[in-house]
Amino acid sequence: MEILSIKDLTFSYSGSDKKVLNGLTLSINEGEFVVLYGKTGCGKSTLFKLIKKELTPAGVENGEILFKGKNKKELSLRESAEGIGFVMQSPENQIVTDRVWHELAFYMENLGYPSEKISARVGEVSNYFGITPWFGKDTVCLSGGEKQLLTLASVMTVSPSLLILDEPTARLDPIAANGFLSTIKRLNSELGITVLLCEHRLEEVLPIADKIAVMEEGKISYYGSPREVCKKIADGEYEKVLPTAAKLWNKMGREGEIPLSVKEGREYLSKMESKNQITVTEEKKGEVALEMKNVWFRYEKKEEDVLKGADATVFSGEIFSIVGGNGSGKSTMLKLLAGIKKPYRGKVIIRGKNVARMKKEELYRNNIAYLPQDPLTLFLRDKVADELGEEGKSIAEKMGMGKLLNSHPHDLSGGEQQKCALIKLLNLKPKILLLDEPTKGLDCFSKEELGRTLKSLNGITIVLVTHDLEFAASVSDRCTLMFGGEILPPPRPENFFSENNYYTTSAARIGRGMLPHAVTTEQILFGYGNEN
Repeated sequence: MEILSIKDLTFSYSGSDKKVLNGLTLSINEGEFVVLYGKTGCGKSTLFKLIKKELTPAGVENGEILFKGKNKKELSLRESAEGIGFVMQSPENQIVTDRVWHELAFYMENLGYPSEKISARVGEVSNYFGITPWFGKDTVCLSGGEKQLLTLASVMTVSPSLLILDEPTARLDPIAANGFLSTIKRLNSELGITVLLCEHRLEEVLPIADKIAVMEEGKISYYGSPREVCKKIADGEYEKVLPTAAKLWNKMGREGEIPLSVKEGREYLSKMESKNQITVTEEKKGEVALEMKNVWFRYEKKEEDVLKGADATVFSGEIFSIVGGNGSGKSTMLKLLAGIKKPYRGKVIIRGKNVARMKKEELYRNNIAYLPQDPLTLFLRDKVADELGEEGKSIAEKMGMGKLLNSHPHDLSGGEQQKCALIKLLNLKPKILLLDEPTKGLDCFSKEELGRTLKSLNGITIVLVTHDLEFAASVSDRCTLMFGGEILPPPRPENFFSENNYYTTSAARIGRGMLPHAVTTEQILFGYGNEN
């Protein structure tokens, strides 16, 4: 039985003739787990908002959206609020109260549920989602993973039959992301909740999904089971989208069924014989660009330290990546390197000078550029073109973003905002580039483009904080893990990822024990003589 039916849906935002959606048709049956994939800016978030009546943006909408056989326009706000749950990419944009238990009760209170039913449901949901240990906490004190779980739990208090999630793991570390996705699968399999999930990281979601829809140019171009769709897209540009196991199958003979998971990838690889060994190049040590020496930092005097004697050395011209759990201090460390925050003990040294003694002009003019997690904080004008300047516009044109130059920065997708922010920073001609989650919201094509761009910035020192382990493995000169307020010694990516069990890539997991030091798809293909 269909729970959601979308027929010939078109949509243009107010004041624009461009059709963001162009005759989109999609049918989802009750109880299905459906993944929606599409390039950055293809209209996925717009589609999700159109399904949810109370989130429908202003614009011209044609076509039909049916929820349980009823036209969206005829649904009452209560029917939409209770029947369709919605989880956004950023939990900060969805959490509205100060305490965890207030947030859990918020949806039901606003829908007028009796207090005794609210108490019973909040208790049940709190236990199901494992929230009870932090039930009384302030919401601002939660980690990113806890905030996203709280958002999901709050939505589930009203027992929706359809759950829509718009890139919910984009801001989560790999371990928290896997835990969150496991919870979504439990809701689907144990409670029969229909799931429609937008996600760029298909590696984790395809093995647990029933169907995948690929969206391009405002419509659905492929729709079916993950194996069916992966086979169909393996020959074209969307081959880059495939999970690592499927990419290996596609390049190494296509024998047997297409593998999707790490387990299936290992089974497939075990039948092959390796031909080349992966060599680990020596670390290139040159002039020191950045140093942290015994750095201690806390936001308030009575709060716990975020950094606890942190030490780090970054060499000129290298790409230095830092991974770690939500709340481990990675973003705080970047703010210290950027001179935005000051340590209460220890030193931050930039190109031989103590940051504490540097004037702002000396620190930022042609020296340091900092990309925060929220790129919108960098935009001050009404048009992208005005933000980027002539040189930036030329770069944007080369990156296929010319059509966005007359747009307002706030009207761009999250991935498009990331790209524009990076272009704006490169215009400043920095010697040091500090990037906080630069791949957030980017599809695999944009990530590949970003990787090429970063590698081409000869002489620029890059410190990269990321949850994207595959990206870090492909671009970094050295990688490290941040834990307990400290920065662990940073080895080469081949050593870092091959020695880790959890903070590692799918390629490293697939090749472990068969091809030492292989941590990317390309390295495995080289090892088995299929580098072309």
